[in-house]
Amino acid sequence: MKHLTTWLDHAKIETGALFRSVNRHNHVAEQRLSGEAVCIIVKQRAEAAGFDAGGYSGHSLRAGLATSAAMAGASAWKIRQQTGHASDAMLSRYIRDGDLFTSNAAGVVL
Repeated sequence: MKHLTTWLDHAKIETGALFRSVNRHNHVAEQRLSGEAVCIIVKQRAEAAGFDAGGYSGHSLRAGLATSAAMAGASAWKIRQQTGHASDAMLSRYIRDGDLFTSNAAGVVL
């Protein structure tokens, strides 16, 4: 949250898109980044962190939000309101098994 707050303050973002382009003069654009630009950034950051970039895309952020919100107890309706999913069925495809090692024999040794 600290970094998000810092970004919002620096970019002077009060409404609208969170992810925006920054030009070579450090001017933050008014419009959002394209889906393609987000995908490129996610892949670059995944690779820089030592992960196989082929397993990540812009949708990884959407799935991460949906999964984290579900694990925190947010209702499907509230998650769909944020992500724009039209149905619970489609949303369920984005929610990953965040409890993979909870109540699992292997989980107690990790």
